[in-house]
Amino acid sequence: MQIKRFNTSSGDLKAFLAEEALDLSVYQSRVAEIADRVRSQGDRGIFDCTYRFDGATIDTRTFRVSEQEIEEAWDQVDDDYVIALRKAIDNITLFHQKQLKNSWMEPDAKGNILGQLYRPLRRVGIYVPGGTAAYPSSVLMNALPAMVAGVEEIAMVSPPDRYGRMNPYTLVAAAEIGLKEIYKMGGAQAIFGLAWGTETVPKVDLISGPGNIYVTLAKKMVYGDVDIDMLAGPSEILIIADHMANPVYLGADMMSQAEHDVLARSILVTYDPDLLDRVEEEIKRQVKDLSRRETIEKSLAEHGALILVKDLQEACQVANAIAPEHLELMVDKPFEILSQIRNAGAIFLGSNTPEPVGDYMAGPNHILPTGGTAKFYSPVTVDTFTKASSIIYYSQAGMEDDADDIIKLAQVEGLTAHANCLQVRKER
Repeated sequence: MQIKRFNTSSGDLKAFLAEEALDLSVYQSRVAEIADRVRSQGDRGIFDCTYRFDGATIDTRTFRVSEQEIEEAWDQVDDDYVIALRKAIDNITLFHQKQLKNSWMEPDAKGNILGQLYRPLRRVGIYVPGGTAAYPSSVLMNALPAMVAGVEEIAMVSPPDRYGRMNPYTLVAAAEIGLKEIYKMGGAQAIFGLAWGTETVPKVDLISGPGNIYVTLAKKMVYGDVDIDMLAGPSEILIIADHMANPVYLGADMMSQAEHDVLARSILVTYDPDLLDRVEEEIKRQVKDLSRRETIEKSLAEHGALILVKDLQEACQVANAIAPEHLELMVDKPFEILSQIRNAGAIFLGSNTPEPVGDYMAGPNHILPTGGTAKFYSPVTVDTFTKASSIIYYSQAGMEDDADDIIKLAQVEGLTAHANCLQVRKER
């Protein structure tokens, strides 16, 4: 395995960073086919797709997870898992509680009152990847901010295994925070079922949660019918390191993202050329003992990068240009360069803060913008599950004082009926 190397003056680096996006045309046609089936057949369309893609036979009787299945899931998990889960729940809840916004109203000297009214969405759907893997952390990161926001109804969906069962660790995570409406469906069909509703699944107002390319394209298709959290792509990490960074940590942290997917992107940026050699050696040493070795090696060889810069300032410029999902500042004094960072989904400071700390336990949300969208997009927060309404009250004095100016602006735009609304009030 050889990881690509670049410096900032290399034209090859620009080509690497501007790699062509995945050809979506073949996926789009398949997603459109699934959409037609779910729209026309409802539950039956979802059951057919579940059998086709997951190999599981689901019907109306087994579609929704039963209380008995949840009870059985508790018997399949160990106590240490539950202890860790509850600690994560407390941290994630506390962090998101600090994001809550208060509605406000403020009068002015004329007696006008302006304000903002914040209200939670009524019903949301959360997508949790599943099948052969367990992602209980995705349950928490989707549902807890929605609960903190005050969402009344949360429907969770996750694909079953080929026996029609949902992962017990995922079910226990859902049960621990009080989720009761859980459906065995995944992939694009789950997104369409949530967005449009079926005979069994009521329509939602927003869909949150990461998934594969089919899930992402389905979310893109239903946006407008419902809201979505974001369009997530392959995972990515960028690490800025100085000469004091530990190559053992750097290699481990690069591989932590590479194991997600062969398309995941892991990038190390430093001014120390010797560090690049040591990190590459560490990766070769550590990867031998990792269960997803093949995925890691393919990801690093095809999408990984070791970038040499002249100093930390240039390293920050590279990071801002890439706008990574995860950014680690593995430098001696990380807070001193934090102000230079403009674009990142989540920023991890110092050698004791590897990215998995944020994935599972720290509290901030791990559903983050990818593919450079951190330049204009934010992580999932309580705001994701909240909407705002503006409050406007004009007193008579306020209306009379502003009427002529409003009339003028309306006339400039040629909207005489708008102007007339103020004119008739002036005349009375």
